[in-house]
Amino acid sequence: MNRFPFLPPTLILNKMKSSDFLRLGRINRLKVLKQVDFGFYLDGGEKFGEILLPNGEIRSDIDVHLNEELDVFLYLDAEERLVATTKRPKAQVGDFAYLEVAWVNNYGAFLDWGLMKDLFVPFREQKMKMQKGQSYIVHIHLDEESYRIVASAKVDNYLSKEMPPYYAGDEVDILIWQKTDLGLKAIVDNQYGGLLYDDQIFRNIRTGDRLKAYVQQVRPDGKIDLILQQQGQRAVSDFSEVLLEHIRRNGGQTPLGDKSPAEEIYAVFGVSKKVFKKAVGDLYKRRLIEIQLDGLKLIK
Repeated sequence: MNRFPFLPPTLILNKMKSSDFLRLGRINRLKVLKQVDFGFYLDGGEKFGEILLPNGEIRSDIDVHLNEELDVFLYLDAEERLVATTKRPKAQVGDFAYLEVAWVNNYGAFLDWGLMKDLFVPFREQKMKMQKGQSYIVHIHLDEESYRIVASAKVDNYLSKEMPPYYAGDEVDILIWQKTDLGLKAIVDNQYGGLLYDDQIFRNIRTGDRLKAYVQQVRPDGKIDLILQQQGQRAVSDFSEVLLEHIRRNGGQTPLGDKSPAEEIYAVFGVSKKVFKKAVGDLYKRRLIEIQLDGLKLIK
């Protein structure tokens, strides 16, 4: 039996903080202890005893076996009891995510994050009043007052204030955050603030898109200037091989060339026209292609 079936959220969080392995709002690997009519009990250790995994929280593609370890997400159910689920939320505590509002009430908004219990955003954590059916970039965390899993649209408050440990050319994962006069704000590696300038964007990008990007520079204020393509000779060399393979796979020729629109080049290869032209020059100097009026042709 769960020794803490109605443990207040405050005490649950305090126990979580002192636990060696349990993390509320995150994926945990727990051992299956026993089966009952309404689910399974998992080993929560000495501090938590047995944690319930209800039958309704078990995905159909997962088989649960006694004495085996299982990856489960831990959260508080509607009655504030600690429970486990094999279902995967769209994001976890500590993550930034782009989530849709499922419903609103007099206390705030509730986001669909893939679990039966929706994710709460109090009014004080909304930059503007959230609307049902609209999606927003939020940060998921444990509320210091209520000790419940909540989200906040005040993203700036949760970005790292430390100097980012990047160098020019480093590859990073980004989440597009919002449009500004200069370009698109992005969240870098789920920690730092960054910016994609308008003149570096060659395709349609929207809030919520997750992309690979490269660090152009880290400014003295800790903000990161981003680009979507590698720069320098390495980028040209890498793309030269991509272009050469593309020509080979298309019967030894391509209609794309120096006169092709930048948008068309980006649509096919995802690179700027500048990188494309340098790669063409590289292949031409190596006597691998001919430059013709109607495109490029492989030299056999």
